[in-house]
Amino acid sequence: MNKKDFYEILGVSKTATDEEIKRAFRKKAKEYHPDNKQTGDETKFKEVGEAYAILSDPNKRRQYDQFGHQAFEQGSSGFGGFSFEDIDLGSIFDDLFGSSFNFNFGGRGSRNSNRPVRGEDKLVRVNLSFEEAAFGCKKEINIDLNEECDKCNGKGGFKEKKCSTCGGSGRVITQQNSLFGMMQTQTTCPTCRGAGRTFEEECNKCRGKGQIRVNKNIEVNIPEGVDTGYQLRISGKGDAGRNGGPNGDIYLEFKVASHPLFERDEEDIYLSVPLTITEAVLGCKKEVPTISGTVVVEVKSGTQSGDKVKLRGKGVKRINSIGKGDMYLVYNVVIPSKLNHTQKDLFKKLSKTELDNSKEFREFNEYID
Repeated sequence: MNKKDFYEILGVSKTATDEEIKRAFRKKAKEYHPDNKQTGDETKFKEVGEAYAILSDPNKRRQYDQFGHQAFEQGSSGFGGFSFEDIDLGSIFDDLFGSSFNFNFGGRGSRNSNRPVRGEDKLVRVNLSFEEAAFGCKKEINIDLNEECDKCNGKGGFKEKKCSTCGGSGRVITQQNSLFGMMQTQTTCPTCRGAGRTFEEECNKCRGKGQIRVNKNIEVNIPEGVDTGYQLRISGKGDAGRNGGPNGDIYLEFKVASHPLFERDEEDIYLSVPLTITEAVLGCKKEVPTISGTVVVEVKSGTQSGDKVKLRGKGVKRINSIGKGDMYLVYNVVIPSKLNHTQKDLFKKLSKTELDNSKEFREFNEYID
């Protein structure tokens, strides 16, 4: 199903700040709320909620900018486990409007917090050397994660009982005046925080949250060929889910350091090779470095600055492929800035010979004449 662009739904640009997105969301939510008799629209009301849920989360916004709606569809490659149906619009609107809106339409807002909820994804930026990115490596990353409390098994307490305030629904309904008149509002239960249950004894390890914060070192295998901006997904290693929901994922985003000699363009490698005048004029065999060791190449006589030679398969491995890129040698004929007496005499003798008989000199001289 084709979905509208989230930025278009909120009426903001793709470079909008978090505050601009929040203001646009507030405005649209009031405009399309179903109880607004003039401009209310339940479908559009849900759309702005979904748009805000994605664009207000830095990690999800980054994924949306890169992959669009496909990043959040069930079963899509690379981002499985998230669905728009996982968005709790009630909680989102509660956070921004308090108890000013009623979300119990279409049955969606009435769900309580007992449903399984997938854990949050985590983004970790990893610095790599040029060689680590080209050849792959093992890397240890340090990360803070939410894990299920092992003392209460993620429940948050002991001797569970139904919440007496909401009767187990996780939501409470009240009536009050709003900018649209008298409205029935449904909000998260303040006693059980939407869980629908309370405990006679709160877990003192997680303080009733059901999760604890832990710092971990995780060793990961970085594949060959990653580059700056590439994201590697580590499935199921993110924050713990709730109520039996699956863990989130960890995304590693790489920044690759530059190399003193090599320049990289995706899978291809470029190397500037300096040549003396005699090497360029007479030709020679020259030893040059590659990322996999040195090789000997034959420089043809008459080589010019800027001439380029391809070494097939001497580049970086392509991600998820057996092929490799190529390496390009770009020749640079270096004019000496200082000469000894012997070299000066040789150049003076050379200057007396006919060196300006090439096509370039002929065309230049004809234009002058």
